[in-house]
Amino acid sequence: MKTVIRGIGAIVSGDLQRPLLDGDTIVIDGGKISAVGKGLDGDADTVIDAKGTTVIPGLLDSHCHPVFGDFTPRQRTLDFIESGLNGGLTTMISAGEVHLPGRPKDVVGLKALAIVAAKAYQNLRPAGVKVHAGAPILELGMVEEDFAEMAKAGVKLVGEIGLGSVKTGHDAAPMVTWAKKHGMMVTIHTGGPSIAGSNPISAEVVLEADPHVVGHINGGTTSMSEREIDSLVATEMALEIVHCGNGKTALYTLRRATEARALHRIIIGNDAPSGTGVVPLGILRVIAHLASLGDVAAEEAICMATGNTARVYHLPVGVIAPGREADLCIVDAPTGSVGKTALAALKAGDLCGISMILIDGQIRIGRSRNTPPAMRAAEVVKGQGPSAGGH
Repeated sequence: MKTVIRGIGAIVSGDLQRPLLDGDTIVIDGGKISAVGKGLDGDADTVIDAKGTTVIPGLLDSHCHPVFGDFTPRQRTLDFIESGLNGGLTTMISAGEVHLPGRPKDVVGLKALAIVAAKAYQNLRPAGVKVHAGAPILELGMVEEDFAEMAKAGVKLVGEIGLGSVKTGHDAAPMVTWAKKHGMMVTIHTGGPSIAGSNPISAEVVLEADPHVVGHINGGTTSMSEREIDSLVATEMALEIVHCGNGKTALYTLRRATEARALHRIIIGNDAPSGTGVVPLGILRVIAHLASLGDVAAEEAICMATGNTARVYHLPVGVIAPGREADLCIVDAPTGSVGKTALAALKAGDLCGISMILIDGQIRIGRSRNTPPAMRAAEVVKGQGPSAGGH
């Protein structure tokens, strides 16, 4: 199937080195982007007129807590992933299936949970969203063979260190080394405890453990001190800013990363479902927060929620370029905003309105039922169009 999106007013690439692309057309073939440029219409099965609006990569949530299917027992909510799709999320990355009732904490049980979660979401895409799950919570007593076994079974993530009995850098460091050896991406909890039984994690513990990702550097929900944030910005780890955290230290982290020329290391997550709730518009809200109150352009903030995360996790999404998977959002300024384009609205602190989302080149929704209505809406002018959204 070939799809053409034409009449685009602006294209945000997802690549922080070149956030805006020239062109008014994106061509998708076989679920992947095949060309970006001007006047590339040609023949296609589906033609979408963007009506002069903005196309961005589908957003990546670098920090979610799924369980199984599209259900969260923490908030007793069905279809929270589908609701996130209506907030622009096309990929979600688990930081641990910690809200599973009766979550096993013995080594055999936690390995089994990680393997089942990883395989279950490989077979299931709720509403089309790509969920990368199966992130074990580390417990004392694990040995290298446990990581080798999980990796062989398809587990590629390690959940937040600090949510289990492993809570010191001394205990975590060898496990992080084993996980890295077997190709697993490692996240660590930082700040105060988030759930009963978890532990506060300081920057000192993070530095000794040396994971790939500093989980919710601005707190989940209680933040580390500014001094501790400084010490982590000085490393090469990914710096994760989350919605369900401290807004003040989110901006502090952004400023320090800017000074350190480390914006490429900032990624954005929700850290939901959590006590803060299910937050379908969380990633968009963080983008607007950073763009309006921090000294970054809106297109740069979008790159932090797309291409930066894709690069950290080695995913073929998040960037609008030939060969990448065609997960795209068509957005515009919301009706009534002082901004007249999606980027201007975000810079003003407003959320943009979503008028269409594609995953692997297939239209998944039209107007979002969760964002404010887009001022201008993309339209299918050839082929089968989406069902109506909530506006």
